[in-house]
Amino acid sequence: MRLTITGWFRADSRHRGIGRPWYLLLMFGMLFSCGNEEVEIMDPEPGVSRALAEQRAARISNLAYGLSFDLPASPGEPVTGQVTLDFRLADADEPLVLDFRGPPESVSGLRLDGETVSYRQPPGHIVIPSDALVPGDHQLSMDFHSADAALNRQDDFLYALFVPDRAATAFPLFDQPDLKARFTLQLNVPETWQALSNGALLSREAVTTESGRELLHFAETERISSYLFAFAAGELQVETAQRGGREFRLFHRETDEETLLRNRDALFDLHAEALDWLEDYTGIAHPYGKFDFFAIPAFQFGGMEHPGAIWYRAESLFLDPSATRAQELGRASLIAHETAHMWFGNLVTMRWFNDVWMKEVFANFMAAKIAGPAFPDLDLSLRFFQAHHPSAYAVDRTAGANPIRQPLANLQDAGSLYGAIIYQKAPVVMQQLENLLGEELLRDGLQEYLNRYQHGNASWPELIEILDGLSTLDLEQWSWVWINEPGRPRIEADWTGDGIRLRQRDDWPARDLLWPQTLTVAVQRHGQLQEYPVSLQESETFLPLAAGEAPDFILPGADGVAYGRFVLDAGSRQQLLQGVHELSQPLHRAVTWQALWEEMLDHELAPTDFVDAAIAGIEREHDQLVAQQVLGLLQAAWWRHLDQEQRLLRTDVLEERLWQALERGEEAGRKGTYFRALMSMSLSPDGVDRLYDIWRNERPPEGLPLEEQQYINLAEALALRGISQADAILATQEDRIRNNDRLARFRFVRPAFAADAAAREALFLDFMALENRRREAWVLDAVAAIHHPLRAGDTRHLLRPGLELVPEIQQTGDIFFPLRWLNALLNGHSSPEAAAIVRQYLEEREELPLHLRQKVLQAADELFRASAH
Repeated sequence: MRLTITGWFRADSRHRGIGRPWYLLLMFGMLFSCGNEEVEIMDPEPGVSRALAEQRAARISNLAYGLSFDLPASPGEPVTGQVTLDFRLADADEPLVLDFRGPPESVSGLRLDGETVSYRQPPGHIVIPSDALVPGDHQLSMDFHSADAALNRQDDFLYALFVPDRAATAFPLFDQPDLKARFTLQLNVPETWQALSNGALLSREAVTTESGRELLHFAETERISSYLFAFAAGELQVETAQRGGREFRLFHRETDEETLLRNRDALFDLHAEALDWLEDYTGIAHPYGKFDFFAIPAFQFGGMEHPGAIWYRAESLFLDPSATRAQELGRASLIAHETAHMWFGNLVTMRWFNDVWMKEVFANFMAAKIAGPAFPDLDLSLRFFQAHHPSAYAVDRTAGANPIRQPLANLQDAGSLYGAIIYQKAPVVMQQLENLLGEELLRDGLQEYLNRYQHGNASWPELIEILDGLSTLDLEQWSWVWINEPGRPRIEADWTGDGIRLRQRDDWPARDLLWPQTLTVAVQRHGQLQEYPVSLQESETFLPLAAGEAPDFILPGADGVAYGRFVLDAGSRQQLLQGVHELSQPLHRAVTWQALWEEMLDHELAPTDFVDAAIAGIEREHDQLVAQQVLGLLQAAWWRHLDQEQRLLRTDVLEERLWQALERGEEAGRKGTYFRALMSMSLSPDGVDRLYDIWRNERPPEGLPLEEQQYINLAEALALRGISQADAILATQEDRIRNNDRLARFRFVRPAFAADAAAREALFLDFMALENRRREAWVLDAVAAIHHPLRAGDTRHLLRPGLELVPEIQQTGDIFFPLRWLNALLNGHSSPEAAAIVRQYLEEREELPLHLRQKVLQAADELFRASAH
């Protein structure tokens, strides 16, 4: 009997996540049912199932790709290429399955070891039957046509973006992270184009003397995962610099020479400093030789860490003259984050994408250590809290909360794992781990981890095993609660007469978890503030204090590291609402503002009271980071939790405070913070006229230089107000724009700002077609404008079509697009009618996969809360 069990059968999506036991049961069932008959081989399911990935990882080794792409100048012409795969096959017991998401006619000339071989093409794959295989070394080659989905083709440039599984849209391969390979590349491009890839450019030569095209040869890479392979080409400019004996190259499309010169040296300095720090911390030299990076206009991520060729959003690198110190720190942190990935994620890569959070948490964690010391004027503890807790809470407070480490049955769903929990909650948890272990022990453990698994793959349990061996703590139990479970503890602190009783309970009562952590409780009595560290390991603990009158207030979690829903008692809530401005430490004020925001969301505090306190804070808050936090919360409450009547009652006072704060600001960065708030919230005729005068005369407020992008933002803000000159403003602004990339974006989004509601609706409905969603950053800008709170009444009927599109967006868009689409769609709405539309959608779409249902619940959470006021 010959029984062929593939281990990658088609499975109904409702059963994904049951895991290998289900496959084993199916295998045994087949054994008992087939007798001595050979079982017909079943095709693999679309995507890469975990079973298929494990089967291939066990069979395939010594993998290398030789790739050649012909890149036409026109995005209307197809990209064609050839690929050669060299590999060793351990056995011939199963078919050989490659991944390729193109129509059958996209592949031709397939040859195995120089011989034509038969193959099948089920959706998403190329399958070579087992009877064509023998164990040993092989070479497989074929020609192909690429799909454009992951090549991001523009009129005169393109860039590949293959994370997490989109390389298979561009060429045939084994598209999984634990089949690392060496890549060599040739690009056939127009002779005026520049190009970059992971490997160094070795040569460029004319294809023929008449063709106007050149062939570029790139060096072989180190062993990297397929999602880290990348290339870009087009009409690009190149800046080169030397730092510490290393050469750095910046590829860009910025046409404003002043903008380039103002930022250029800082970009090279920040990369060099990050590399030096990481080499010292890890004890391992930078593993990938050359170091290029590309500033991409309207790039859909903040950055992407391809070794030797990092992609960045250009707007995050090229700061305008009014950038705040916080924005400068944000840029430094972004650069440090992507550079840290060279070790954490690239040198050692997760075995499966359920551990994608590992590379992100260590990149964020290291970025804080690298970038922070260069900003001694900023409170880094405050910055850590603001950068992590609010965003993580925005997910963990919802019915769609997900754990840090999430199950993943098929790589095609890996994009759904990304979000604030892995980017913002995980660093908080990692900081707690470092506090438990100590900096030195954690560093020792990470060095051992990187050395043991370098140029290979490892998972979270393997790191925990190393750290457990270096400490006496039970890290497995700690890890289970913080890493494998969603949500946060609900922590209450009550005065008992002679101390404070702290109680924690699970935010999900049916589960009843305990979350061990150390937190700081700030207590003010008789005007004196004291801090007390408390180890909260059980459901309840007691902090003894001198007996007497109740404190003025109790603020748990005052250290900005502890994590949870810190509930304020009624007295503390009222005292802090009135006295937050009197707290001497900026960190305490930041923690208080977040606590008050949580109280408002839980309907313990009226939105009008929160907004009035925040408006007072414009005048009274002098720390730049806290002022930005207050303004951000104020804008969120202003548009989401007040109705138009409540806004109009307060707009005169709000605008006066903002203009006064702008005039008081001593540097452009601080002034810019208040000017952006004015563009966002101004509603009075006088306020709108002042903004219009600035735009019309191009005379910015004194001390606040504005550049082309700021005038574009101002024109769009004016158009949203529906003033009579709106269409003329947009037309004039379009004529003013000199940068071609900014002009293309403006023309794309302009209908979203039109006075005609039908034009706005037509643009939104255009996005139902995939070809109109390719420029995701532009689409999101347009959708947010169409559904702006000032227009929410006109666009409510578009919510259901936008929700219905989410499953398709998850399949066709990049990793952050589904949640960002939902946020752009829903953030402008706060009515009970809008909330009812979302609830009805969820009720009627029972088949919606869990990960997408979670995204909808995350995006809709504040709508549900706001509509209940």
